[in-house]
Amino acid sequence: MTQTPWSEDPADLSAEGTASLLRAGLKLGHLRLIVALDEQEKVSAAASLLNITQPAASRMIAEIEAILQAPLCERLPRGVILTPIGKVLARRARSMLLELREAEREVADLRAGRGGSVFLGAVTAPAIELAVPAIARARTLYPKMDINIQVDTSTVLVRELLASRQDFIIARVPDDLDPRLFRTKMLSSERACLVVRRDHPLIGTGVVRLEDLTQFDWVMQPSGSLLRRTVERVFMAHNVPLPTRVLNTTSLLLSMVLVAETDAITPIAYDMARFVNRPDKLGGRIDILPLPVDIWVEPYSLITVRDRGLSPAAEVLYRLVEEEAARSASAPPLALD
Repeated sequence: MTQTPWSEDPADLSAEGTASLLRAGLKLGHLRLIVALDEQEKVSAAASLLNITQPAASRMIAEIEAILQAPLCERLPRGVILTPIGKVLARRARSMLLELREAEREVADLRAGRGGSVFLGAVTAPAIELAVPAIARARTLYPKMDINIQVDTSTVLVRELLASRQDFIIARVPDDLDPRLFRTKMLSSERACLVVRRDHPLIGTGVVRLEDLTQFDWVMQPSGSLLRRTVERVFMAHNVPLPTRVLNTTSLLLSMVLVAETDAITPIAYDMARFVNRPDKLGGRIDILPLPVDIWVEPYSLITVRDRGLSPAAEVLYRLVEEEAARSASAPPLALD
């Protein structure tokens, strides 16, 4: 019986096992394709991501399966899904590709004399309150550090983190993912609020009843997003029908434009509203609606992937964010100007 060079046991991917796969012909391009298939779940999409043709991707899949002497993926009517063997290899491939990316970073940094590269993701409120001041301090202390920041929803950021496109993020672990995949450090609960333009019909009427909010247009994040679910729970907890005239968008800029130009209402982080409105910041002409209840979103955390170390540059920025979080927690709250 021919012995296969691969088993479903992750422990079998030892140095000897890796050498066996390499001798059998496993290549870097194969690893990239396996990761792309795991993310995209379509051969055509994976091929497009790698800038190769679909027939070329199909040939590579056949090569990988010949090396493994086992199926890599299962063909479905609407795409493909990796087999258990494919899933194990995809997880290992991500780590290998990450190490190569880190090596490439370090070589490039040495050649260019930079202080290292960091990829950070954050949801909106901590991006403003924590990431921005931490980055400002990092730029002062390490002017040659290359810093990249992505502001998005927790769902998107966690996916980017697992795909090794982020070093760490300030977000929340989605309910549908195993929290054991991550190391988390809880930072703070996030206060949210409803904002309107300064001359909105509801301004100046005192505390606004939830029932009065439903007669206006709303701009909200897509259904299922954390902030939207939080606002909807406030309405349901007080037996008030949910707003029905809703424009869905992930764009904070578009939300603020619509609020400024119409009678629309939008929920945003309180810190963001304060930043937009303060004269010493952006000086925007918005107001926070006074409500009979406070809106609190579940806490966000500093999140890294378990058993994946940070580069020296990423470790520096991580610690600076921690320091900003500690400073923010000890500072008295500021009122909206």
